[in-house]
Amino acid sequence: MDKNTVIGLVLIMAVIFGFSWLNQPSKEELARRQHVRDSIAAANEAAYLAQLELEREQAVADSLAAIGEMTLDSARLEKTYGYFAAAGVGVEEQFTVENEKIRLTFSNKGGRVCAAEMKNYTRYDSLPLMLFADGDASFGFTLFTSDNRIISTKNLYFQPIVSKTDDAQIVTMRLLVEADSYVDFIYTIPNDDFMTSMEIKANKMAPYFSPNTSSLDMQWQSLIRQNEKGRKFESRYATLNYKYVSDDMERLSELKNDSEKLSGKVRWVAFKDHFFSTIMIADDAFTAANVETEIMPDRSEFIKKHSMEASVAFDPNGIRSTKFHTYYGPNQYRVLKSYDRDLDGEDKLRLQHIIPMGWSLFRWISTCVIIPVFNFLSKYIASYGIIILLLTIIIKLVILPFTFKSYMSSAKMRVLRPQIDEINARIPAEKAMERQQATMNLYQKAGVSPMSGCLPMLFQMPILFAMFSFFPTAFELRGQSFLWADDLSSYDAILSWDAYIPLITPFFGNHISLFCLLMTITNIIYTKINMASTGAADQPGAGMMKWMMYLMPIMFMFMFNNYASGLSYYYFVSLLITIIQTYLFRLFVDDKKVLAQLEKNKAKPQKKSGFMQRLEEAQK
Repeated sequence: MDKNTVIGLVLIMAVIFGFSWLNQPSKEELARRQHVRDSIAAANEAAYLAQLELEREQAVADSLAAIGEMTLDSARLEKTYGYFAAAGVGVEEQFTVENEKIRLTFSNKGGRVCAAEMKNYTRYDSLPLMLFADGDASFGFTLFTSDNRIISTKNLYFQPIVSKTDDAQIVTMRLLVEADSYVDFIYTIPNDDFMTSMEIKANKMAPYFSPNTSSLDMQWQSLIRQNEKGRKFESRYATLNYKYVSDDMERLSELKNDSEKLSGKVRWVAFKDHFFSTIMIADDAFTAANVETEIMPDRSEFIKKHSMEASVAFDPNGIRSTKFHTYYGPNQYRVLKSYDRDLDGEDKLRLQHIIPMGWSLFRWISTCVIIPVFNFLSKYIASYGIIILLLTIIIKLVILPFTFKSYMSSAKMRVLRPQIDEINARIPAEKAMERQQATMNLYQKAGVSPMSGCLPMLFQMPILFAMFSFFPTAFELRGQSFLWADDLSSYDAILSWDAYIPLITPFFGNHISLFCLLMTITNIIYTKINMASTGAADQPGAGMMKWMMYLMPIMFMFMFNNYASGLSYYYFVSLLITIIQTYLFRLFVDDKKVLAQLEKNKAKPQKKSGFMQRLEEAQK
């Protein structure tokens, strides 16, 4: 550092110290500044105290307003709910009770089950399977009080009491009026069952209800969630079913909005989805019941909305309680039927009738033949695809004699075709009656009955219809995979698209099911083989019939594309076996020997049957 730099720094420091010494305040200036600071602090403190006073006054005003509002609410509650005013205010609280099979959520508002979940099953997309969630369903009773008020339990707050026994959990929802005057909703949830119970029991409540009260009006409503892959198919099976005490089960339309006023005593009402249901069963009966179902929009997460209004017996004195049972569970035949095990005659619930299995004959075949065989095979075989295959083979073996008889009838008609053509060439078409008589005489002499080929087919038709009803409703197939099908209870799409195609999408859907496609191809092949075997394609006017025969498989494809893949798989296997049987019959049946036998029959003296005599008389 040079001399000039040092001199410069010294001068700067001198200037700074000199300026500071010359500008320091005097004692009077310091006193004046302290006075200013004290004045500002005092003003700030006064403002702070004023703010505190304002806040205190506002708090007092708010408290007085709250007290006034509480007084106003109390008066309003008293005016609205009368004796039940204390239960008209509260905070909604929910809690869950579960057993091995179901999980129920209770709400103290309304004293009801506000959600029901199946524990051991999931939706098609692996989410929890809810029969209904909070907000989906409502349940309550209308109370007519002695002080001329109409109150719904939906708006009242209950006091929950939860207890346990060795084999059940008990939830008591208490609607309190006085210390010893209340109505209890008592729910019992067994440890390992889909069936729960509910009991309504009053205690010293007669003074609070209208004189001569002997019943309560009940309202129950629930939205049905989409839980399966095929919405259109699921909606077809989501129905509202009900059964009278001494009559059969009935249901509302599944294809449109529908409602019904039910006269007489109703034993139970089922809010049914495709594979799961909530069924409310009265130990006595529902009376004056009105039921209604409404179809939800296609883009909604819900499929249907089911509703019921009814009256149930009620004793305000508490001598007699009102009892219900509620089933939250699968539409599985053996499970539903098990609840009739200890019941007799008209006491049987017949809950299994909610599963649609067709007319009485078809239902008899399903329940007495198909389901027992199906359940037997499922005890030893894990794959339901193999079970369906074995079931199909068993059915084919049972009806094999009838199938063979039908083939033999076709073979006889086929070998007689040249002789029939000769008759048609000899007798002009104008003489249709004479031509028909000659043909019938030929059949009679040869010992051939045109009806013999139809009767075996008629015998097989009930089985085909029974299988048509069984597979789409078989709960056991739900979620079961086989080959490329991930769910045998739904369609097995190999190709899907989002575009809406007029005249195609409403009927066919927006996908192609592989088992349905295979069934269609096999059906066309079988049609060709069958027409060749019977000689139908060579008959006069066969063009239109041939066209119709090939059109039928295409129509079936449109019908079955959205159906359960298990059903299409069954028909595919059944047709395939039938084709194999036909080729085996051709291999072992010699047409020349059949014709020789018919010629021998013609040589024998013929006795006309009563049917042939009546037919000839009618022709004359």
